[in-house]
Order: sequence, then structure tokens, then C-alpha cells
Amino acid sequence: MITATNKSLALEIEVPIACFRQSRAREYAETYLFPPPSTVYGMLLSIVGETNRYKHCGVKLAIAILSQPQKSTIIRTFRRFKKKDIHDPTNSRPDYQELLTDIRFIAWINCKLDKSQVTLSERLEQAFTNPASIERFGGLCLGESRDLVNSITVWSESDRSQSLQWLVQDEDGLFTLPYWVDHVGSKGTRWKRYLILEPSENYLPPETAWTVIQAT
Repeated sequence: MITATNKSLALEIEVPIACFRQSRAREYAETYLFPPPSTVYGMLLSIVGETNRYKHCGVKLAIAILSQPQKSTIIRTFRRFKKKDIHDPTNSRPDYQELLTDIRFIAWINCKLDKSQVTLSERLEQAFTNPASIERFGGLCLGESRDLVNSITVWSESDRSQSLQWLVQDEDGLFTLPYWVDHVGSKGTRWKRYLILEPSENYLPPETAWTVIQAT
């Protein structure tokens, strides 16, 4: 089993349904095709019950896709507070939202640049070996609180025969994903460009697959 040796850890995550809403989407809530690094980082913090998202800045993440999620579109009610009275009915309106189903991926966590006394990968390993030691609240989700994680396991050596599609940084990549999100406006949101590689049995992340999670 892969453990937090050398401050690294690999996890396999499966989510039945989710929307990774694009940062610039407005009335039509489009979804990214892959979970952005910022979203994966938030989920990892939730596992260990960490509410300070600056706590583990410097951690590096690498994402490998295991499935080809299907996209669908639904109509749902969104709340946008245009009136001070939060109960004003004009603050709610129906809009379209894209959803992905059958999301499975590997998240590698490297904490060599994590300056915390106990690194994120060490806290994650503790969460799996001794769940009673973790204090957290709410359901574990990937993105919206509705999008609950079905399973999350430490990736084992027996799973290395799976074909992986690595998400790698590329200045000419087709996908622009956030690695840090400003939740008050968007001025502080940070993006990188990515492309998705062809399926391979290379289970070690390429150098360009690593994204450093940082606020600047």
C-alpha cells in the first residue's frame, strides 16, 4: 500500500455526480470536465477537518483521470442575492446547470513544500489509519455540498494496472482550471492551463502534472 513515505500520498476518489462550475459561468452553469486542483485541495482539507485553507499552502497536487464522465444538463433553482432581503423571491430563479456522472480519479499529494508541523499527507494518512482522531463536520463532498463523495481510498500497488490520463500543465492547453479561488469576487483567483494526456500505465506523475497550491 502506498503510504505517506517521503511526505507523498496517492488517493483514489469516486464521486457519482458533481458539477465543477466554471469560474466565469453566469446564467448557464457550465462544468469543467475535470475536478480543478482548487476543488481537490478543498476536499482534502475537509477530510482532515481543516477550515483554514492557507494551512497547507505549498502542497503539490497531481491528478490522473480514471473514467470518462458523462455530461447532462438539468434545470435547478439558483439563489443570487440582488436584493438585501434574502427572502425576496426575485433572489431565486431557475437556470440550467451541467452535471458530470461517474467521476473517478487519482490524486497524488506531495508535501515537500508544506511548511506545517504535520503535513497534509501525514494528516490524511492518520485520517485513514485512525478515523476517530479526526474532528470534522458535514458530508465529504467534491465541489457543492450536494456532490457527496462515494468512496476515497489509499491507492494500492495492486491498482497500478489501471490506465491513467494525467492532467498536465501546458501553456497551449485547452483547459484553464483554477488552483486557488477567491471566494470574495474573483480578483484573487489563480488559473493554469492544462491538457489531458492519452491513457497510459505510467502511475508516477509526470513533472508537469504537479500543481503547487498557493494564494499568489
